Amino acid sequence: MSRVGKKPIPLPQGVKVTVGEQILVEGPKGKLTVPVLPGVRLEQENGTLEIRRDNDSFAAVHGLTRALTANAVTGVSTGFVRELDIVGIGYRAEMKTDEVISFSLGYSHPIEFVLPKGVSCKIDKQTHLTLSAIDKQELGQVAANIRSLRPPEPYKQKGIRYTGEVLRKKVGKTGAGGK
Repeated sequence: MSRVGKKPIPLPQGVKVTVGEQILVEGPKGKLTVPVLPGVRLEQENGTLEIRRDNDSFAAVHGLTRALTANAVTGVSTGFVRELDIVGIGYRAEMKTDEVISFSLGYSHPIEFVLPKGVSCKIDKQTHLTLSAIDKQELGQVAANIRSLRPPEPYKQKGIRYTGEVLRKKVGKTGAGGK
């Protein structure tokens, strides 16, 4: 049996799960839906949610459904946070409106990034972004899109990186010169 799939999902106070054609998870931060894949059923008992599968041919979707449901439960109860750092002289970000971030990243023009609905951003000291949302997948995609505006380069490591990301630094040219 799947190690991930058989682990029960604890339901925090205030989180309600409704099973139909989709799993609807409602909590203090909002609502999320998770698809119910064939061969998988849900059982709710004593404040926990258990995912069961019909037979071993549904092993892959068993773990997937459990992981997606657990992420939805965590999202509507506490939410998810992703932090990014901007490194480089003159590189900075500022909020234009509640959903538009303006980046100065060494290009000839500022870059305006529109946040999707459900994702919020807080900027500290113009170089530290804190993204938060209830949907883990959407939050990760937005963070990856922001990072792709100026990924850290391997020599001076200037650019946008995840907080705590370990980068490998390349050695620059040696000054041997001539014959």
